[in-house]
Amino acid sequence: MCELLSTNPVTIGEAIRQTRLLLDEQRVAIAPTTLCFTEAQQVLDYIAGRHAPTRKPLPDELSHPALTGMTRQDLDTLIDRLTIPHAATIERRRHRQRGGDRLPGTRRGVFPQKITDTNRVLATILYQRRFCTRQVLADLFNVSRGTISNAIAEVAPLLEQHGPIIEPAGRKFATATDILNSVTPSTDPQNPRRTTVLILYGSSASGTAAGPRRAGSPRSPRPGRRGRRR
Repeated sequence: MCELLSTNPVTIGEAIRQTRLLLDEQRVAIAPTTLCFTEAQQVLDYIAGRHAPTRKPLPDELSHPALTGMTRQDLDTLIDRLTIPHAATIERRRHRQRGGDRLPGTRRGVFPQKITDTNRVLATILYQRRFCTRQVLADLFNVSRGTISNAIAEVAPLLEQHGPIIEPAGRKFATATDILNSVTPSTDPQNPRRTTVLILYGSSASGTAAGPRRAGSPRSPRPGRRGRRR
């Protein structure tokens, strides 16, 4: 904002404070947007109709279709669809915590998020896939178990209302390392930067198999087939 308006943070902060007072007095609510600009040039490019800013990419290993049960494109679409309802849920929670409306001129929050909104959705999907416990998810996203529990509590009702049915994968991992070790580098046309794939036996790659198998490892013999004559 300072770069766009050629001013300083103090002036911007005072202008925001005064504008918030007027908006609160007139009971005008500003709906959140799904866009997030980090540079002045991104704003100018968007106004000129060139392109919108890209969201911070999800973790490659954890957003692979074999783990989420959906394509990367479907996952991105779902996250975008949940953005505004999720923001409304957070605001309602803060309203309850405050015991009423936010006081005019007060800030909406000064502490950075421990986990991004996109990763909140991803963590909830993985939890509903029943891959692991909440503690394992906390280890994967480098946050506390309480943060993961709060994310699931916020996102799960939104998934039930706005998202598809998340099918359990039928495989559970004991540790974060087990999950990361279950994926191996491979060619993924959806993500050529850094790619992973979970190779499953007994079913499709949608994650419904009984367990993972690394590429090139021998298959276990099927029960009842040993010594069978043709």
